[in-house]
Amino acid sequence: MELASKYNPADVEGKWYQYWLDHKLFSSKPDGREPYTIVIPPPNVTGVLHMGHMLNNTIQDILVRRARMEGKNACWVPGTDHASIATEAKVVNKLAAQGIKKTDLTRDEFLKHAWEWTDEHGGIILKQLRKLGASCDWDRTAFTMDEKRSESVLKVFVDLYNKGLIYRGVRMVNWDPKALTALSDEEVIYKEEHGKLYYLRYKVEGDAEGRYAVVATTRPETIMGDTAMCINPNDPKNEWLKGKKVIVPLVNRVIPVIEDDYVDIEFGTGCLKVTPAHDVNDYMLGEKYNLPSIDIFNDNGTLSEAAGLYIGMDRFDVRKQIEKDLDAAGLLDKVEAYTNKVGYSERTNVVIEPKLSMQWFLKMQHFADMALPPVMNDDLKFYPAKYKNTYRYWMENIKDWCISRQLWWGHRIPAYFLPEGGYVVAATEEEALKLAKEKTGNPALTMEDLRQDEDCLDTWFSSWLWPISLFDGINNPGNEEIDYYYPTSDLVTGPDIIFFWVARMIMAGYEYEGKMPFKNVYFTGIVRDKLGRKMSKSLGNSPDPLELIEKFGADGVRMGMMLAAPAGNDILFDDALCEQGRNFCNKIWNAYRLVSGWTIDDSQPVPEAARLASLWFESKQNEVAAEVADLFSKYRLSEALMAVYKLFWDEFSSWYLEMIKPAYGQGIHSSIHSAAISYFDNLLHLLHPFMPFITEELWQQMYEREEGESLMVCPLTINTYVDGETVRQFEVVKEVISNVRSIRLQKNIAQKETLELQVVGENPIAEFNPVIMKMCNLSAIDVVDTKTEGAASFMVGTTEYAVPLGNMIDVEAEIARMEAELKHKEGFLQGVMKKLSNEKFVNNAPAAVLELERKKQADAESIINSLKESIAALKKA
Repeated sequence: MELASKYNPADVEGKWYQYWLDHKLFSSKPDGREPYTIVIPPPNVTGVLHMGHMLNNTIQDILVRRARMEGKNACWVPGTDHASIATEAKVVNKLAAQGIKKTDLTRDEFLKHAWEWTDEHGGIILKQLRKLGASCDWDRTAFTMDEKRSESVLKVFVDLYNKGLIYRGVRMVNWDPKALTALSDEEVIYKEEHGKLYYLRYKVEGDAEGRYAVVATTRPETIMGDTAMCINPNDPKNEWLKGKKVIVPLVNRVIPVIEDDYVDIEFGTGCLKVTPAHDVNDYMLGEKYNLPSIDIFNDNGTLSEAAGLYIGMDRFDVRKQIEKDLDAAGLLDKVEAYTNKVGYSERTNVVIEPKLSMQWFLKMQHFADMALPPVMNDDLKFYPAKYKNTYRYWMENIKDWCISRQLWWGHRIPAYFLPEGGYVVAATEEEALKLAKEKTGNPALTMEDLRQDEDCLDTWFSSWLWPISLFDGINNPGNEEIDYYYPTSDLVTGPDIIFFWVARMIMAGYEYEGKMPFKNVYFTGIVRDKLGRKMSKSLGNSPDPLELIEKFGADGVRMGMMLAAPAGNDILFDDALCEQGRNFCNKIWNAYRLVSGWTIDDSQPVPEAARLASLWFESKQNEVAAEVADLFSKYRLSEALMAVYKLFWDEFSSWYLEMIKPAYGQGIHSSIHSAAISYFDNLLHLLHPFMPFITEELWQQMYEREEGESLMVCPLTINTYVDGETVRQFEVVKEVISNVRSIRLQKNIAQKETLELQVVGENPIAEFNPVIMKMCNLSAIDVVDTKTEGAASFMVGTTEYAVPLGNMIDVEAEIARMEAELKHKEGFLQGVMKKLSNEKFVNNAPAAVLELERKKQADAESIINSLKESIAALKKA
């Protein structure tokens, strides 16, 4: 089949992706081969592809395709996450647009809408990943709320409850007034804000002199919940307040002055207002001193009836109003500018409200004790290793996990409340009823008598089981798949979810499988624009990945992403990188068109230049293949790609093909052509994990293939033999060729004009003369004692080469050029000599550095002598 003159990704990508699907080439079943398993970090079910997904999934696909070509049984499991908060918010907004409030619906009615939304929008992102070339086993596609995963989640909840690790209690939680749910500590992002510090006057009850204490607060809107004032017992300036009572400004509630070392004497006035319902530390003081707790906020952040003032107003509107009212009442001492850190909901970006709430918690110390050592001991490796410190910090400062959410979309907590008080925990209604009858001693109980907890579980409570639940290891422990695929091989994810997800999966792995869930974790960086800004819709700097694929082709985009993607470092993305990827595709395409277009002619012997070139390239290719394997083992994928890129673009296309290319109108010897095709085949193998589409297209073109054959399952079998001396000598050969070409360029000598090359003294690369003669169009290479007067010379190492120019050059211009170069070299030598004459430098510099400086001296002196001789010779001529 004739190859098109230009590479068009649109003609190739869809065709081969469908071919791979039709022949089940992504499919995996347990067998006798070594497994290689990756589980996809499940994107939000209603999400769409963004640049972060592109990077993450490109890396996973590279690793999976490489493993397949190594003969492993590669299994990449796709799936999506139900994303409780994000999805529920989208459904609520959609209903609001139709004039429906969530509060108007029953739970079942709302969930019907949520499932409809999920069925309509869910899975779009997985379909988009196909455009990228993602080689997932799509038959295994999972969803965190599908039957198997849901069953697993409920079983784990019940198990951990029965082990005494899950408990229910009233605690201070982070409340999201927009999503109307509690959040875990890890879902709160602290931002520095420039606000105000308000100094309020609390009059002392019954004080004849009308004295008052001054309290500094950033949140005057919470004074309606004050139930005490606290001072440090060791603070002399506030000693006069001991045993007194004060009056809350505006509210006129009388509250006691208590004493505790917790109060910072240096902050503000040393007087602290205590609001147990709305501050974590105040809550602890309230518990210690048995203070009443007044919850002044509704769930949506407006003030409740309990506040007594400003009822129904938003908390931030109250802050503005209360400042005016306090001032008018003479109860505002002063206001200062103040910078502090304020907690925001990671999901909705609203300021969180500390709130006392009945929630479900998971005790975490037990898990942290199991999960910390394997990472710190490198049993489970992090790439880059710097993230071990982040991980250790989380593990050593672990808090209990608030696992309940006040949402309907998610796994409903399997706790059932009894009519007379108390509750039972069970995975099914049948089991709950059985336990309820046992607990109450009432055999007449029915399910109608029980009330299931309204809350659902934190989304991460399902995704922490992902590597186990995907192989049904919770429901069917020890089944064939969990035993074969677990632990998985590599996890590719972002460092921002080290604690949310990575750490918790490690915990679940040791709890339920007794071993790590994956052997290696590759942390990607954040994709930023070329100015270093994080990509976002608001900045308009986040390109549409599908549009990029349409413009540059999937292989071009994959290459563009990877060229800028060192592990763990942020990616400065630029469309120009994708353009470079597309240009590389064209280079590969044109190289194959060139090689496949040559006619075979065995009537002449094999040209020596072509024979030598083939010997060299085989070793060079084997050397780079070994380097690539080593880089893959260290997860340095960008460097691995760059090594293959240079091998193809520089060594294969620019050097090797030029060395073996037959003269115009002539054929190529079959042995040389076979070698070239074989090397091209190896290059396609090396490139395939990075650029799957173009490599498959060309591999299929090379020979008549059987239906179902594919490069992606064709093992990489490159010889390990490297003739290091040949590779080293060829670097010298290339330098000589480059110098002769430079002389042609500088002297404006046409390529068709044959030249001679003189080697002064001894020729260290004489066996490669045929290559140099062909590449430089030389009539001879002669070893001489003295170069021809007026010849253009150059040094490669310590050997001098010269090209006699006869009457081919402008003598005066050449003398001027060489004198300028001589001046530059003499200046350079002077700098080196200055260093070497510095006694301090010579005595303290490492031996290798001294050796390098002395080599610079010798080389510069050699070039200077050569230039002086050449100038003198030209002046004589």
